[in-house]
Amino acid sequence: MTSEPGNESIYLSSGIQAETISIGTGNPRSYHQAITEPLEIPPAEIFAKLFIPRGQGPFPVVIVVPGSLGVAPSHINKAEHFTSSGIATCVIDPFGTRGVTSTVANQSQYTFAASAWDVLATTTALVMRDEIDATRIGAQGHSRGGTAVLSAASIAQYTQADFNLVGIYAAYPWSGHQFLHPKVGQSRIRAVIGERDEWCLPQQVQGHIHAIQLQGGDASFRLFADAQHSFDRNTPVEMIGDASVSPGAPTVYIDDEGTLIDPRTSLPDKSLTERDLMLYSVKTGHGRRGARLGSQGDQAQAFHEDMMTFWTGLFNP
Repeated sequence: MTSEPGNESIYLSSGIQAETISIGTGNPRSYHQAITEPLEIPPAEIFAKLFIPRGQGPFPVVIVVPGSLGVAPSHINKAEHFTSSGIATCVIDPFGTRGVTSTVANQSQYTFAASAWDVLATTTALVMRDEIDATRIGAQGHSRGGTAVLSAASIAQYTQADFNLVGIYAAYPWSGHQFLHPKVGQSRIRAVIGERDEWCLPQQVQGHIHAIQLQGGDASFRLFADAQHSFDRNTPVEMIGDASVSPGAPTVYIDDEGTLIDPRTSLPDKSLTERDLMLYSVKTGHGRRGARLGSQGDQAQAFHEDMMTFWTGLFNP
């Protein structure tokens, strides 16, 4: 199968060909703008690959959101699993039209709020398609994409959006940004992470899921023993030397209007930016260079079994 994003033709092993679709999204400068000033968000466009299963629709769909390395074969591979079970797949490319090749060394090239906005924009686009069941749209994010799908679920609640993601599967997400009251509506949430993850802190993710549960959300968490970051890739564990990570940095909370709360004062501060707090983490000694990713043994298989159990159970109760 071909796995490059962009304009290339992509075929699954079943012969299903991806359709390239355009998503009208935006580049909010902050969560605050996304929630309180959505009409002021600068417009943007991203592209996605949509895989429709064979048979008679409309079909449920999972939006797949990549992480800091962009679209990889492991993300396209999700369409193999989903379409074989009658689930459409929409793999978005958040980087190409933004002129980004990787955020591994610098996460501030565009905001995490924009990553979440991409998820909501893609949901809006898919609702309009005849092949898609608008009542069964879910989102699965990996790493930075995991942050995006969790944030999108809360932003949708605070903006009172007229659609709802029925499910969120956050794969090894960075939970350094969390809404103080992480409402997720009726979305079923699952987060998974490896216990040896060097990019994201498992305890932070665990706390994030617990906070969602305390808000009444249907949320679950699983820790995979001895697993590194991106353990679903089915590629050997390797060191990414230029990765800039700070998993031990304090959690940054976000109030109901999307304002970042300064961890040093516990007060909302509209002047604070995501970049300000990233630099603070580095200056206070939490940042470092280099982190591992990849899988070993049957970790990738275990990941996909967990993934499919979640989605088939949600879409076919």
